[in-house]
Amino acid sequence: MKDNLTKSQNTTQSITMEVIQKVLSKNDKKALQMRELYAQDGLYVINLMSSAGSGKTTFLETLAESSTKSSDFGFAVIEGDLQTNRDADRLKAKGINAYQILTGEACHLDASMIEEAYHHLKSSNALDSVGYLFIENVGNLVCPASYNLGADINIVLLSTPEGDDKVLKYPTMFLCADALIISKADLIEHFSFDLERVKSDLAKLKKGIPIFLTSKNDIDSIQKVRTFIVECKMKGYHSKHKF
Repeated sequence: MKDNLTKSQNTTQSITMEVIQKVLSKNDKKALQMRELYAQDGLYVINLMSSAGSGKTTFLETLAESSTKSSDFGFAVIEGDLQTNRDADRLKAKGINAYQILTGEACHLDASMIEEAYHHLKSSNALDSVGYLFIENVGNLVCPASYNLGADINIVLLSTPEGDDKVLKYPTMFLCADALIISKADLIEHFSFDLERVKSDLAKLKKGIPIFLTSKNDIDSIQKVRTFIVECKMKGYHSKHKF
């Protein structure tokens, strides 16, 4: 009976993995279509990922404040949350065209969700005067790391209150990163956050990843990230990470 139970468990696991692989394969195809669409529309797309409360929306608000629509960094945002339009409303209050995706119980965005949101923004002419599109993913260090959204670049935020041990605890997420933002850097001393540990852990996973320390009270720190993104677009950089 024990052998039969083991066989049943193995069969169930095999079926589950097969279903997951089919879902991810379908998502990858849609993501590729979306990347081609972004390129056709002249948009450079940034997938912004982190845990909940790390400061993604605040980063975008501050970025908007340090940029103007007449500059070379006009951007729109697709927001992902389980419930409420609060983050999209915050961004709209800053003059940013934003579209809110409500995922219900889903802990991540997928390429099909992005497709629908993208067409909504496009049909409302919200993308006409911008060169960049940020996708603020659902706050989670696990699920978003498995779903390709067709973005040109993936940026991960890690806030100092979260602690300096997250890189190796959640390696799949940090392997996605084309850049790492240490947010709330002005609080680094208050939380005994060891920046060198983060750098060392990240180097063990993926070498050469730029790290930016940012604070909403330090506009220069935000502008450095903006400059990095602009340079990536100018160089035609596209993430090679395989989700």
